[in-house]
Amino acid sequence: MSSKSPIIMVVDDARFMRQVLIDIIKTNGLSREIVEAQDGIDAVKKFQKYKPDLVTMDVTMPGADGVQALRAILKINPRAKVIMITSVEEKHTVQDAMKLGARDYVVKPFDRSSVPMIINKVLRQRPSSWSEINEKYAAS
Repeated sequence: MSSKSPIIMVVDDARFMRQVLIDIIKTNGLSREIVEAQDGIDAVKKFQKYKPDLVTMDVTMPGADGVQALRAILKINPRAKVIMITSVEEKHTVQDAMKLGARDYVVKPFDRSSVPMIINKVLRQRPSSWSEINEKYAAS
């Protein structure tokens, strides 16, 4: 991670949840530049425009859900770093998202202390090389 503040996009249809995540991100000094999106369609548009270093993506949203948005974002940038935000009932959906290329996930209601650790871990992950990406897709 460079010395400049990473751009983080927070995607959730619930404004309250976006605000909770933004508060955690700011309080822990993880980013000064945060982009909000209210659904999967908005997320894809803003991903193209702002090119965030990391995305937190709610799974269940109206319009395009988190998995549909994840697919679209990974088509734009196969190296995108996306953390899925899910409820316990959506565990199978998160497994599918991880197979598609999500880097990690957080289960709601989440522990406010675990979120910064997961965000930091994902921000530090090196981008996958094109050969790793090709091997991954060939195996699925």
